[in-house]
Amino acid sequence: MDVKLNSSSSSETVFNRLSNLVVPRWLWLPTLVFVATRLGVLIVAYLAVPLLLEATSPPPYHLRGTENILLDVFASRWDTGFYISIVEEGYKFQGVPLPSVAFFPLLPLLMAAITPLTGDAAVSGIIISNLALWGTAVFFYRLVAENYSAKVADRAVWYLLIFPLAFYGSAIYTESLFLLVTIAAYYFARRGQWHYSVPFAIAATLCRLVGIIIVPMLLLEWWRQWRTYQAEERPSFWALLVPASAPLGLVSYMAYLWYVFDDALAFANASAAWGRVPQSPFETVGNLLQRPSAGWLQTFITGQIHFDNWIDFAFVTVFLILGIVLLYKGRYAEAAFVLLGVVIPFSSGLLMSQRRYMWVLFPAFILLAEWGEHPWVDKVVTAVSLPLLALFTALYANGYWVA
Repeated sequence: MDVKLNSSSSSETVFNRLSNLVVPRWLWLPTLVFVATRLGVLIVAYLAVPLLLEATSPPPYHLRGTENILLDVFASRWDTGFYISIVEEGYKFQGVPLPSVAFFPLLPLLMAAITPLTGDAAVSGIIISNLALWGTAVFFYRLVAENYSAKVADRAVWYLLIFPLAFYGSAIYTESLFLLVTIAAYYFARRGQWHYSVPFAIAATLCRLVGIIIVPMLLLEWWRQWRTYQAEERPSFWALLVPASAPLGLVSYMAYLWYVFDDALAFANASAAWGRVPQSPFETVGNLLQRPSAGWLQTFITGQIHFDNWIDFAFVTVFLILGIVLLYKGRYAEAAFVLLGVVIPFSSGLLMSQRRYMWVLFPAFILLAEWGEHPWVDKVVTAVSLPLLALFTALYANGYWVA
């Protein structure tokens, strides 16, 4: 009898140890989706360069080329050149046609921190972007799984990483870093671990100007918990220091700009070089809908329509609708993040790049993942996203403007 009991106890001990070695779903599934989608993006980018004709008009600023195709694609296209030049040469404001102060400092700071280890700012930027995207996938999965379900989380991560502009998450852009810090800030707030949200909330406004939308999101999340939780579970008023501290990232960058360039709003003034100035979204839409001199039909037949603007407008419209649905459902924190994330960039006077800006509005992907319970919705989202992701990746790899 004793022998059997000891044997059973030993078996349970071994089983428990083996169970502890099993990688949890919240880690292996988003990692698998991350690896699969990144491999797809890399393959398309690698094949697209020799298969397609390269753009004949390079961007009008410094871009360092390289014989390594993938390094060239993800570290030497469009805005990537600014982040590398900031690390290697510092910020530029006066005396340059396109001032680099328009680009917020979190990504360049991280690149500079690890460049002594990598020996190359471009390599550093790619490493940071991809690590941030992997972290995004993991945090996003946990956020959705803990608040909705594992099946919704599966689809949410999939939809996020196959979004038509998701290849930017592997390039030296701030999208993946911004996704990581905003999702992490919201994740810890949802769990009631408000103190963990502080560095991520500050990082959001140090990453890009639109990071300020984390403030109303966290305020509304605090209000939701205060309104719906029992007295002993409610967040303290001290937790309000988290959204209050978020603007410190922006304030610190403004202080730096004031100290170095004597202009705390240099980032905003520099944006005018790209034609980004405050403008009513209605005026932007009005300009888009203005009838061409040759008429709509003739302009369409001759291919003279500015399709890039219409593509950007389509993405803005979709995410605006998703934000309104979140508002209708009473998910006010998520709705505020999406709606403000649509309206603020859309008030810059340009449709350019709007489709890329939409990618970081992660609550919209949670809503899509919920709808994805219907097989036809899941198939439509996948069938639309994957071909567009391949198309935009191929165009971007060859230096064509995408977003």
